[in-house]
Amino acid sequence: MIRKIRPEDYAAVAAFWREYLDVPAASDESVSRTFEKMSEDDRYCTFVAEEDGLVVGFITMVEVLSIDDPDGYIKMNGIAVRPEYRHRGIAQQLTERVELEARERGASSVGVATSFKRSGSQALLDKLGYTKSAFWFHKIF
Repeated sequence: MIRKIRPEDYAAVAAFWREYLDVPAASDESVSRTFEKMSEDDRYCTFVAEEDGLVVGFITMVEVLSIDDPDGYIKMNGIAVRPEYRHRGIAQQLTERVELEARERGASSVGVATSFKRSGSQALLDKLGYTKSAFWFHKIF
């Protein structure tokens, strides 16, 4: 089942960030604080995949405006599925749920930056019709 995140899911999603997305600083407290802020801003939305009461995957999105995309686009900011639940279509269902949300919001496209080492994610994005169009650069202060 794909559904919107609830506060009781925050710790499980924090573990995803640490264990599967290589963000060791993602403490339960910092992730909870971030999701609380996001819950107050309609531009953000996080969905979780749940099976038998266990959060087995998640995806976060944010609505973004830009000069070259005045209708806005949706940027996916994280997607992960527990290893033992991979290759069951869960990541695809999560991505398709974001695409539905994007269409409902009138966004013109969906985009995502992914790590070079996440070949499984890249293969899924290729399969779903996403095209590689840029590199993502960032600077940490």
